[in-house]
Amino acid sequence: MGFGQGLSGLNAASQNLDVIGNNIANSGTVGFKSSTASFADVYASSRVGLGVKVAAISQRFAVGTVQGGGGEYDIAIDGAKGMFRVTDQSGAVMYTRNGEFLVDKNNFIVNAQGYRMTGYPAGAIGANPTELQLPTANVAPQATATGTTVANLDANAKVIYTTDTITSPAVNGSVTLTGTTPPSPATQYTFTRSAIGTLTWVTPPPAGTYGAAPNLITVDGTGAVTGGDLTQVAGYQDYTAAVTEIGRPFDPTVSNSYTNASPMTVFDSLGNSHQVMQYFVKRPADASGSVYDVYYTMDGKAMAPTTELGGTWGNPQKFTFNNAGALTSAPVVTLSFAQPGGATTPADPLSIAMNYTGTTQYGGNYKLVAKPDGYTSGEFSGINIGGDGSLVASYTNGETQIVGTIVLADFSNLQGLQPVGNNAWIETAASGQPILGQPGTNGLSKVVGQATEASNVDMSKELVNMIIAQRTYQANSQTIKTQDEIMQVLMNLK
Repeated sequence: MGFGQGLSGLNAASQNLDVIGNNIANSGTVGFKSSTASFADVYASSRVGLGVKVAAISQRFAVGTVQGGGGEYDIAIDGAKGMFRVTDQSGAVMYTRNGEFLVDKNNFIVNAQGYRMTGYPAGAIGANPTELQLPTANVAPQATATGTTVANLDANAKVIYTTDTITSPAVNGSVTLTGTTPPSPATQYTFTRSAIGTLTWVTPPPAGTYGAAPNLITVDGTGAVTGGDLTQVAGYQDYTAAVTEIGRPFDPTVSNSYTNASPMTVFDSLGNSHQVMQYFVKRPADASGSVYDVYYTMDGKAMAPTTELGGTWGNPQKFTFNNAGALTSAPVVTLSFAQPGGATTPADPLSIAMNYTGTTQYGGNYKLVAKPDGYTSGEFSGINIGGDGSLVASYTNGETQIVGTIVLADFSNLQGLQPVGNNAWIETAASGQPILGQPGTNGLSKVVGQATEASNVDMSKELVNMIIAQRTYQANSQTIKTQDEIMQVLMNLK
């Protein structure tokens, strides 16, 4: 009987060494899960055991270390809950923790064995998983339809008039004279001056002598001052000429016909870019408050509501501000252009709703930030992987879009999964059906892009287990040797 126990011990120790050796061999395998051998004793009807057997080979699904710096398409599951769902060339479904992925010639995301990663199509989370394929076509352009413009228009900017305008009327000069020859009471006389400074009385004083020495003022019969200095007479006020502002009708080619200008790039339905200019012109205040006219052009041509006919620009958008500098006119302006591409490159009419909410007129420098939507077409340039499994494609035009979402699977009984090699498992009746979901939902772990999960093999522990298994093997072999010696003694008793 002893030979049987010893042989079963040798067999169990050998299988344990196989498990340990497999763990050590896969210590560098990405996503590998180590195994342990479980043993059970063997009894029949006797009270003496018949030896040992391997009851089960159990896998440890503990999480390995997440290591960054992987390839562009490498993915690590950052937690214990979840496995990648992949399909082989025949369409069979398998599950793996190995996140070393790349892109094949058909732009499918695959692992080293060619198994394709599956996930949810773009915008269809919860649908039946499909094989994830990266885009190859250009992203279509989007015409500009809305935009925001937030500006501060300097409250201290100079007003621009459309026609010559007297902004400060002339003020007559005045002087009070007291006659000495002939004697007369103190009288105020007013005067004007010509462009060259010549004084002209409104009502001239009579000929005579005025004032007192040493500044005697003499006036002849024509009203001309022939002696003395009027400017030295007490209370003298000189003439102030009228101030006239030259009118400057708006013209985008004349810089002093507008206060400020800012460009803005927009796109038509074909993805072609166009430059929209906003010209701000400070006008005289009216009953509604401070006023700015805003003119619009696209590629140098009038853009509605602005009109241009025969060199005359009209129909600006009127912006009004209260005394606190806040915008009081309607904040949304619709800009339109009938043929943005012209006759040779026809594109859909362009209509842009510009929202000026937040625009102010404070006493500070002019500042404008314009953010229109729309973009030109772009080529696929790369992929980013979000923690929620989103595959975000980047394009050369700076745009991004979600092209799919990784699906993770979990099982009620991971030990029930059947390993099939290549770091993969398949479901069985014992494992139960997979529970699918988006990373980070339904208790599933999140994922990390450009990272991998290392093997969970503890090398020092495996080496210790190997020494123990070796001693167990040696001890079992010793029992067989001892049993053999006893049998030899019995055979010699004759």
